[in-house]
Amino acid sequence: MAASIFIPSLMESGQYPHPLPKMITPMKNILFWLIVALAVSISVNAIGQSERTLDSKITNVTVFLAKAQITREISVRLEPGKSTLVFTGLAAQLDPQSIQVAGKGVFTILGTVHRANFLNELQRPKSLKVLMDSVDYLRKQVGWENAQKEILLKEEQMLLSNQQIGGKNTNLTVMELKAMTEFFRGRLSDIANARMKSDEKVLNYNQRIARLEQQITAQNELFHRSTSEVVVTVESPSATQASLTLDYVVANAGWLPHYDLRAINTQNPIQLSYKANVFQATGEDWKNVHLKLSTANPNLNGQKPELTAWYLNLDELQQVAKTYRMRATRGEAGAPAMMAKEALDQEADATTVAEMVETIQTSLNTEFDIALPYSVPSSGQPTAVDIRNYTMNASYQYAVAPKLETDAFLMARATGWEEFSLLPGEANVFFEGTFVGKSYINPNELKDTLSVSLGRDKRIVVKREKVKEFTSRKLIAGNERETFGYEISVRNSKAEPIQIVVEDQIPVSQHSQIEVLAIDLGGASYTKETGKLIWRWTLQPGDSRKVQFRFEVKHPKDKPISGL
Repeated sequence: MAASIFIPSLMESGQYPHPLPKMITPMKNILFWLIVALAVSISVNAIGQSERTLDSKITNVTVFLAKAQITREISVRLEPGKSTLVFTGLAAQLDPQSIQVAGKGVFTILGTVHRANFLNELQRPKSLKVLMDSVDYLRKQVGWENAQKEILLKEEQMLLSNQQIGGKNTNLTVMELKAMTEFFRGRLSDIANARMKSDEKVLNYNQRIARLEQQITAQNELFHRSTSEVVVTVESPSATQASLTLDYVVANAGWLPHYDLRAINTQNPIQLSYKANVFQATGEDWKNVHLKLSTANPNLNGQKPELTAWYLNLDELQQVAKTYRMRATRGEAGAPAMMAKEALDQEADATTVAEMVETIQTSLNTEFDIALPYSVPSSGQPTAVDIRNYTMNASYQYAVAPKLETDAFLMARATGWEEFSLLPGEANVFFEGTFVGKSYINPNELKDTLSVSLGRDKRIVVKREKVKEFTSRKLIAGNERETFGYEISVRNSKAEPIQIVVEDQIPVSQHSQIEVLAIDLGGASYTKETGKLIWRWTLQPGDSRKVQFRFEVKHPKDKPISGL
């Protein structure tokens, strides 16, 4: 058989002297098909080693206070040998140092490469197409209205060009002339009204087009960007089904905490709803993804800064050496890297935890695992996410500072907030089902209680009046003595008992020649350093209480004082 393969070449070269047997023709066919098979094999191998684009899907997102970690997953069929797989359509601003690729299956990941793609832009969302379709529709409406106005204009010109009624030799009766005149007047009036209405419609359409185009421009700025790709090289000993997971960190994303504080009445605990405003403008819509919200900040370096020796030397031409310098790498904002505050060890009480959220605490941060899927568009606009609901024991009391305002404010003092890993954020406050205002929760400034104002209560009537009998001015030995007296009254018009804290003050001297003497403080708790007076009362329904206080200010008569 091996010799037969060479026979055609000998014959074609003219070196074979005798005619070939008839079996040579089938041999030609065999040789042809062997060559074809070899070419196909080479082609298949070349295809197997070429790049394969993967249409991956975002499945999980961990959102940090700044930035987010994206997880994409894909299942792909691998052929024997090496394969080059490309994750396309990724955000251009992803951090190449954060790329991680993992897989399941009988194959080996040989390496990964990140590269920019300046040809393909991010896929525009359906919402952008809806906006563009709306603009097209409105422009067609403008064109139709302009066409109608043109028809009306032609009709008006035709009527005005035929003002000679009936010709020169036609005698018209008065009634006929009147009828023709009324026809012209009525028709011209109708034309004018129709044109005015068309002008109004065109103006309205153009205004709507302008607003829509502003939205389109804003969204185009998000998606008119280059994309990036991650190229993964793998090798498999045999054909297999592989599952790949790609993780990377992107900028232009984060979340801000905010809260709802609800008090049903003064006999029940406070309900705290922990929420988040999640925002992102990465260019990739997150559709029905599994969200995790983390209190970690990836912008901060985890390395503790180290102090170096502080050297001093005499040198008149140079400044003293810097007091210290940080060895740790600085964060993006330029501030020295700092260790994150250690999270609390205790878990929240199981009866106060929302069923659909799990809190995961590590030694450096807290993660909220949101069980329900969420969609967050790449618009930069916040998406509200419910984290957890808590119940806090609270005591209620009223507080009033009648020198500033005579309205009494209901204050709630809640305890147990330390267990909830709170972050600084704005809070909406509700009392008895009514929104009463906004507050701000800053756990860094709280002590053992969280104080929240639940709004004003007009049913607590408070008055503060100057008592003339206690007011006087005297000159004694070159000094002027001024005496002041005030009366505060509080009445409880509610149908239930209340506890109330009343605050007032007397002045504090900041000069050695000015003396302040507390004559009668009406039983108040007095803080000399600040001059603050505090009364704590319990008033039954319909009860009233009054208190008076007096003080004296002594100063040189020829030196006026400020602040009195």
